[in-house]
Amino acid sequence: MVDFVPLASVDPAAVEALLDHAFGTGRHARTAYKVRGDAAPIDALCLAAVEDGALVGTIQCWPITLTDNEGITHPLVMIGPVAVEPARQRDGLGRMLMTHALNAAAAQGLDQAMMLIGDPAYYGRFFGFDAAATAGWRLPGPVERERLLAKGRDVPAVAGELGPRVTVEA
Repeated sequence: MVDFVPLASVDPAAVEALLDHAFGTGRHARTAYKVRGDAAPIDALCLAAVEDGALVGTIQCWPITLTDNEGITHPLVMIGPVAVEPARQRDGLGRMLMTHALNAAAAQGLDQAMMLIGDPAYYGRFFGFDAAATAGWRLPGPVERERLLAKGRDVPAVAGELGPRVTVEA
C-alpha cells in the first residue's frame, strides 16, 4: 500500500536521489529550475509517495510570479517536478500525487492560478491544464510552448516574464 506523506518528513537525500534517477543529474539546468529560482517550496503542497518504507514518488509546488509588461506581478503556483521511480511509472502514482497536491491546493485556497511544464494531453485530460493563457509568457530558458500549461480562474492571460516569487519583509 502506498502512503502519501508530507515531503518534509522524508530524508532529503532520498528525494534528491529519486529526482536524479527520474530526471538525470543534469536536471538543475532545466528551465523549470530557473523559473522557481531559490524560492522555498510550498510545504503544504509537497508530498511523497512511500511504499514499504521506500520512497517511490514525490511532487513539489513552488511560489512563482508572472511579472507582466506593465510591471504588475501575478502570483502563481508552479507544480513540479512530479517524480516517480522509473520502474513504477505506469502504476498511476504520478496521477495520485497530482490529485493529492491539487486537493491540498484547493484546501489552502492556492488553486486559482497554477501552472506547470508538461505533456498537454496528459495534464489536460486528467487535470484540466491547457496553454490558452500562456502564449505571452516568457521564461528564463527554452520551453516547448505547447507544454507551458496553466489552470485556475486567476491565471493571467498577459505577456510577461515568469520567475521566483520574491517577498519583501517590512
